[in-house]
Amino acid sequence: MVDILPEHPDFLWHNPDPKPSYDAIIVGGGGHGLATAYYLAKNHGMRNIAVLERGWLAGGNMARNTTIIRSNYLWDESAGIYEHSLKLWEQLPEELEYDFLFSQRGVMNLAHTLGDVRESMRRVGANQLNGVDAEWITPEQVKELCPIINIGDDIRYPVMGATYQPRAGIAKHDHVAWAFARKCDEMGVDIIQNCEVTGFIKEGNRVVGVETNRGRINAGKVALCGAGHSSVLAEQAGFDLPIQSHPLQALVSELHEPVHPTVVMSNHVHVYVSQAHKGELVMGAGIDSYNGYGQRGAFHVIEEQMAAAVELFPIFGRAHVLRTWGGIVDTTMDASPIISKTPIDQLYVNCGWGTGGFKGTPGAGYTFAHTIANDEPHPLNAGFALERFETGHLIDEHGAAAVAH
Repeated sequence: MVDILPEHPDFLWHNPDPKPSYDAIIVGGGGHGLATAYYLAKNHGMRNIAVLERGWLAGGNMARNTTIIRSNYLWDESAGIYEHSLKLWEQLPEELEYDFLFSQRGVMNLAHTLGDVRESMRRVGANQLNGVDAEWITPEQVKELCPIINIGDDIRYPVMGATYQPRAGIAKHDHVAWAFARKCDEMGVDIIQNCEVTGFIKEGNRVVGVETNRGRINAGKVALCGAGHSSVLAEQAGFDLPIQSHPLQALVSELHEPVHPTVVMSNHVHVYVSQAHKGELVMGAGIDSYNGYGQRGAFHVIEEQMAAAVELFPIFGRAHVLRTWGGIVDTTMDASPIISKTPIDQLYVNCGWGTGGFKGTPGAGYTFAHTIANDEPHPLNAGFALERFETGHLIDEHGAAAVAH
């Protein structure tokens, strides 16, 4: 394969053949894999690193999400890692020297019932205790922030208020991947596309390399960032992960003039809406209930999410759907991620983010890199170890993560 020169104007990174061995191999070339490689190189001085991607860079969930970034999670562990991630987001455009359209336009989570109101106000209080910029706003304030929303009392799920995080927002997902990839390449990381891991090489209980469709590659450490296929990779390595994979779908409309200034989410009716920089309305719903690895979802989910969206936003009644797509989300029983050592020595796993993976990209990479480099967790991901499913110290974020986002 011909190596691409870094000064070539049409390419942001090299496309090398794999070397015989690396100090660390990261399996998965999406946002989390690239962020992990970046922070391993930047913070821990590891440069002999390979990121292996079975398809094309960022062709999985990284390009199949709805780009929402926020940190208003309930429990201390979640608020810690997501708030750290948001702070990293705020500095990354300058640090990576790449404008990936990070827009802090605020995120609202609507409340439609008294139960919603109580739970939302509880979450706001917990957020404020953890230094997260969350607040409770009235229906009138919701309307002021998003004039196109229907706050009338004659709809199925009237708006009774919302939580609001002003620093939250969106970013351009594929541009984020390209920004990380370019900086990784500058620091000597090999980004190897079309390289599928087919097995793991072990000596006793220690991983020493991987088998791929491009041959054996030796490694001092191996890190899994396979998102929806993490359980498949773990099974190949000889252990089980407590995750399930589900299709998650979203859609965009045709282009429109700017009409939607913020991000609106509704856990109760399972819809969330933002407007991309180009003008598309970006909408999503909850995960499909069945397990699977398909990258398209069920039609009835789209139908229900459109009905909810049009009820909340009557202005969208004549908008046309341009395209739909699906991702494969890996979910845990407590709706929180796993960033952890594994039962196999020198093998590490970052998975289980469910519907919150994009917003956690820099925080996941930062803490996972620390775990890999030091063979022990960073304080921010210590609570997200595999062992919590044996000890019962779960981090139940179903309330804060009930809608795919």
